[in-house]
Amino acid sequence: MSPSSPFAVNLRTLLLTLTVGAIGGGVFAFAGLPAAWLSGAMIAVAAAVLLGMPSFVPNRLRDTLFVLLGVAMGSGVTPDVVERIGDWPMSMLGLCVVVCSVMAATYWFLRSVAGWSRETCYFASIPGALSFVIALASDRQADIARVAASQTIRLFFLVAILPGIIVGATPPDQLPVLAAPVLAPLPQFLIAMVLCIAGSFLAERLRFPGGWLTGAFFVSAALNGSGLINTHVPEPLMIPCFVALGAMIGTRFADTTPAMLLRLLAASVGAFLVGFAVSGLGALAAAWALGLPFGQVLLAYAPGGLEVMMLIAFLLDLDPAYVAAHQLGRYIALVLVLPLVTLAVLGRAKQNRPASSEEPDRPA
Repeated sequence: MSPSSPFAVNLRTLLLTLTVGAIGGGVFAFAGLPAAWLSGAMIAVAAAVLLGMPSFVPNRLRDTLFVLLGVAMGSGVTPDVVERIGDWPMSMLGLCVVVCSVMAATYWFLRSVAGWSRETCYFASIPGALSFVIALASDRQADIARVAASQTIRLFFLVAILPGIIVGATPPDQLPVLAAPVLAPLPQFLIAMVLCIAGSFLAERLRFPGGWLTGAFFVSAALNGSGLINTHVPEPLMIPCFVALGAMIGTRFADTTPAMLLRLLAASVGAFLVGFAVSGLGALAAAWALGLPFGQVLLAYAPGGLEVMMLIAFLLDLDPAYVAAHQLGRYIALVLVLPLVTLAVLGRAKQNRPASSEEPDRPA
């Protein structure tokens, strides 16, 4: 194989992209930042491509990442949490109203004020489930860089600033220690992976939006939620997955000018403020109507990480099961409903689409 052959060039570029992503993720993890391996890899690769570094992540690797992410996210559906979701029907109804309102308000802001394209606004307005949203948007004409930036900035404020203020004011010896998930024996885990991969192939064959991730999620959630097979993915597998996914997102910032980047950040921060205001008002109304603590409902309705929201609930002497059930219920509802809503609103994905609706696809 010649060093100048297209395969050799793509391989070197891929290794360079993943190496830069791993360094960025490692720095973020060392600093204790939220979603460190994903956001660190994305920011490092985005900065590198803005400086002119060539980048490349093949679609086959992307699809493999989505399958593994689907398995991991489905493992969060445990029998205990599923059983408790039905304990708060009115609160769950309020959560549905808030999620729809946040999406509508954020979409309006990004479309009317920021002037983003219709598909980009749609995916950027979805509250939470970053990996799933990226999987859906990858099949579309949405600008992945804008979607990822909007989602990441919201995650930064919710997961970094709010928990940091509360946890920072708490003595270290009073912080709870979260138990690591129990992993299944290797033969059982391999069986679960085979079933999840089959689910991904079926979903993709049926052209289900985000099929590689969605199919694996449904199978993993069914296996883990029923207690039939434990589908937790070992962390050593997840870290490279997050690095590669962050690197893939970072490559989307190629050909982005500093002026475009500033506009992107301004629009993303504005979208977060609009969405968080709507979420806070909805939580306040639900807390008043149901006689629940406002902080507990706010944590349950906030589109943040499940573990971090539970940690804050624990520190404030709130009900962590309530927060966990609502966070998980929101995510399950998004995964179940969004593919169908996406088909109804945007139609089926077009073939041979450009990478974004604002710019034609160019090699990185």
